[in-house]
Amino acid sequence: MKFTKMQGIGNDYIYFDCTNNAPEKPEELAIKLSDRHFGIGGDGIVLIMSSDIADFRMRMFNADGSEGKMCGNASRCIGKYVYERGLTDKKEITLQTLSGIKTLSLEVDKNNRVKLISVDMGKAILDPKSIPIALDGDRVISRTVNIAGQRQKINAVSMGNPHCVIFTDQDIASLELDKIGPLYENDPLFPEKVNTEFINVIAETKLKMRVWERDSGETLACGTGACTSVAAAVLNGYCNYDTDITVRLIGGELKIRYNSDGSVIMKGSAEFVFDGEVEE
Repeated sequence: MKFTKMQGIGNDYIYFDCTNNAPEKPEELAIKLSDRHFGIGGDGIVLIMSSDIADFRMRMFNADGSEGKMCGNASRCIGKYVYERGLTDKKEITLQTLSGIKTLSLEVDKNNRVKLISVDMGKAILDPKSIPIALDGDRVISRTVNIAGQRQKINAVSMGNPHCVIFTDQDIASLELDKIGPLYENDPLFPEKVNTEFINVIAETKLKMRVWERDSGETLACGTGACTSVAAAVLNGYCNYDTDITVRLIGGELKIRYNSDGSVIMKGSAEFVFDGEVEE
């Protein structure tokens, strides 16, 4: 079974071309192959599939075998994969995900290589029931709650998956995420668990971010997390609508724009790492 390892600013997955057929037990495959000592190593696996309602369909499975609804960095990698591997000649590609159909826009150089990919991520979800978070009201922005064993001001936003965004004056590099991350992830406020972003506001157009992802732990990057963080930053008055905001993650930088109509555009790179073949 042939695979391709790809990464989007350090968020690395194992990709399979499943446009003709797909593995029978992707959950088990994700656990086996994601192991960085006994497998290929990655944050999970991504299946690139045919779709009846879009150009392609994405299924992604975390390293623990759970299926995720959306991954922004993986969607950019799919854009590069399908174009450069000849599955399409389109530079505007629709992608079916469990959180809806996303539109990818490819920037291609003179050598026909995809350099940057923009993803229309749809609208940021603020309704607590839709995130979901067990709080009342029409939104949870800069609200002080009991979470992870302390009183903390949080922002709850979804891009098809739940995020808890926390702005802090403490240098996020000093945070012990391996200790505090699981407390947020499994807090009963979030019935489906939660991804948690810790943010330093560097300037009006620049944020610094670390992320603890549900079912994966700390990762080098999270595209949906960067999107929700910019949305929360705008809603808190740190940044402006309709403006490109640079989000600096451990693995690299993304450009995120939170539009006044509530939609979010993510722009960044994607890279091939290597190809290989594993026994089924």
